[in-house]
Amino acid sequence: MILNLLVIRSAMPKALSEWYARFGLVFDYHRHGNGPMHYSAKVKGVTLEIYPLKRTQTEADTSLRLGFEVEILEEAIAGLPDIVQAPQRSEWGYRAVVADPEGRRVELVEHE
Repeated sequence: MILNLLVIRSAMPKALSEWYARFGLVFDYHRHGNGPMHYSAKVKGVTLEIYPLKRTQTEADTSLRLGFEVEILEEAIAGLPDIVQAPQRSEWGYRAVVADPEGRRVELVEHE
């Protein structure tokens, strides 16, 4: 089994897509049929979609944790205001944890 789709619900889909784009993701803005407009990017065969909140949601779920491999970690985190865990060597490589604009933890690991 291979993961091929991950959907994030957001109160600020445009801003969130712009934030994730800083790590190299290229988003399209579109809809499927009569569904809501949303942002979509491909990450090594996995589609990452950012949808607006459902009508029944009052806030985004921030318990989801994402991880991305980046070329140069220091460049990827430069200027980010919410660094949860500073860059350090670990058993997974040179990594840092940041928070996206809605508070989700995002682990960034330098490509080795």
